[in-house]
Amino acid sequence: SIIRRQRQELKLLIAELRDRDRELNDMVAVHERHIQAWEDDRQKILSLAERCSLLTSELNERNAIIKSLTKKLKLLESQHNDSKITLENTQQKFKELTQKVTDSSVHCQALEEKNQSLHCSVLELSAKTGQLQAREQELLRMLQLKDKALIETTDQITEVTSKFKTLENALRAAKLEEFSRNREQQDLKLTLKDVVFQVNKMKDVLSEKMKESSKHQEEISHLKHENGCLRSELILAVEEAQRKDQLYQFTKSKQMRIEKELSSLRQVCVKQQRDLHFLHVNLESSQDSMQ
Repeated sequence: SIIRRQRQELKLLIAELRDRDRELNDMVAVHERHIQAWEDDRQKILSLAERCSLLTSELNERNAIIKSLTKKLKLLESQHNDSKITLENTQQKFKELTQKVTDSSVHCQALEEKNQSLHCSVLELSAKTGQLQAREQELLRMLQLKDKALIETTDQITEVTSKFKTLENALRAAKLEEFSRNREQQDLKLTLKDVVFQVNKMKDVLSEKMKESSKHQEEISHLKHENGCLRSELILAVEEAQRKDQLYQFTKSKQMRIEKELSSLRQVCVKQQRDLHFLHVNLESSQDSMQ
């Protein structure tokens, strides 16, 4: 019954580990999709940064044109109306460019919000890894308890073997005593007429010894059977310890894989922070150039 219960516990543990494995695989797939989406957003951000730099260069060019036009206005007051029209056109283009810059800043804010959501997902992953580590500690404690039970069974087997040896010694002593009794019986046959009463007594004693020897043989056979059962239990306990060791190795490999995924996610977060810093620098430079 203990072995069946332990096997059922092992089956439940294996099923739970399989469920954990499926959950981890689903989580890995979801995080891979998140990373792919983040990479796409990163490419979009880089393209927007390039466009922002182009727009800033265009703004600088427009500013140079405006300066040249103001100089021409001072020199060519006779062509004031034409220069005024061109100035209004350039101001309209400037407004359009500023609108584009504001749109790009709004898009950057949306990307920052998405980065915050990715950071929250990374925190959730770290919490789940903590839970898995706690589960691993529980499994280690269970393994230690099973090791103690194995040591106790080995001690019981040694005690049974010592008892078996003592019973074998007692059986040998009984056989030697029986042999001596037979010799005494042969000697007493020579003087059978004189000591018939003593011979009957000796026969009674011999029958009692035979009964005791049969009892000893039954006990020895029973102890042999118990020894076989204990050996089979020891083999099953060793197999159970090996299975638990395999389960521990399996959980350890799962934990290593989770740590690798976490390190990759941390690297992605570092890259994302660098890109955001780069975008902030570009945005500040564009704002300075606009001012």
